[in-house]
Amino acid sequence: NHLDIEVIQKLEESLQRFRGALVFVTHDRSFLRRLSTRILDLDRGDLRSYRCDYATYLARREVELEAESEERLQFDKKLAKEEAWIRRGVKARRARNQGRVRALHKLREERLARRERTGGMRAQLQESDRTGQLVLKADHVCKSYDSKVVIDDYNVIISRKDRIGIIGPNGCGKSTLLKLLLGELEPDSGTIKRGTKFEVAHFDQLHSTLDDSKTVEENVGQGSDKIEVGGGTRHIMGYLQDFLFTPEQIRGPIRKLSGGERNRLQLAKILAKPCNVLVMDEPTNDLDVETLELLEAMLAEFGGTLLLVSHDREFLNNVVTSTIAFDDDGVVREYDGGYDDWLRQRPVANKAGGKGRGAAKAGAASAPGKKPRRLNNKERAELENLPNKIVEFESEVAELNDRMAAPDFYKRKAKDITAARKRMASLEQKMEAALERWTELEAIAEAAKKK
Repeated sequence: NHLDIEVIQKLEESLQRFRGALVFVTHDRSFLRRLSTRILDLDRGDLRSYRCDYATYLARREVELEAESEERLQFDKKLAKEEAWIRRGVKARRARNQGRVRALHKLREERLARRERTGGMRAQLQESDRTGQLVLKADHVCKSYDSKVVIDDYNVIISRKDRIGIIGPNGCGKSTLLKLLLGELEPDSGTIKRGTKFEVAHFDQLHSTLDDSKTVEENVGQGSDKIEVGGGTRHIMGYLQDFLFTPEQIRGPIRKLSGGERNRLQLAKILAKPCNVLVMDEPTNDLDVETLELLEAMLAEFGGTLLLVSHDREFLNNVVTSTIAFDDDGVVREYDGGYDDWLRQRPVANKAGGKGRGAAKAGAASAPGKKPRRLNNKERAELENLPNKIVEFESEVAELNDRMAAPDFYKRKAKDITAARKRMASLEQKMEAALERWTELEAIAEAAKKK
């Protein structure tokens, strides 16, 4: 839940190489999509097995739930009909109708034993008056802790309705950047300007807005048993039950809450306050998939400005429209789109030197006093053909992905499944090598042009 993206990816790669059986519990949908070949679904005491990947499981489960809903609707209609019959009186108690009476008792027992699906969290964001077009502007901002530079000469303009994701390794300075932008920290140098009508709601990953000495009710109600939400007044008990808290939890201390319950409580607290700038620092930790999807839907409808720190790749893809990234070379850059878009646009890191792959080699070739190396005829032809080669790899990977996602794929012989997986691993490796080579040759060609 609290690993950064780089560590999550290394864990995924390690587990993909593992040849034994693997059982894992996670709410990380990207992790599920990449690793799972079978899903065990525990729902209302029933454990169901789905021998398929996560995407196929979602489709099958939706069909099953629709069928269950229709079946229960028909059952309830039959029960209502039989209840109306028994209430009509003496005729129902004649000997020849005793079988029907016994059948009714059985229907009642079956209905009593039925376990309904747990309701999802119900919540909505409250928007205050719109900010001006300019929400935040940072000019040449720097921040250090002792001798460690966290933010160096950072510039950004954030406009109304921007939905920005902030990503980077744990400890790189994401929370510091948020605090600088919100005025909770002062920069060592540079200026930060905030727009007009600036009403912020801040979800803090450390839950510092929660008071452990108070109950759940006291943390949100602030001494009142009523709360203003959605243009009206609600009792605090009903409001918190929308966030899946029981009456016992609402009256009890928050120190007994789990990590996911604390996250839901903090959501309840910040969503009770109208805002036009919503700042969320790792809100997805410990939340289940259904709550994540509800939060995504809420944020999609939010008309204000969003600043989001998260290590949940799918959540970022579904919510943000641009990404601020603390890249491997220590530079903070902004990219269009979500996490997958950042992957395509980012400078590819060189493990040895921290610069882009190929860029290090090009730099060595163009060092002072040395004439930069030019591509030979063979390398020029290779550079020209590499984009087509990469497209072919991508097409084959997509086609193989579709085949492996088919419902009947895992009904095939074990050797066919193993062969498909090996082919996928081989294609991904070849595509990565081709991308690295392309970057390297492009860097050499660019360096030669500059000289």
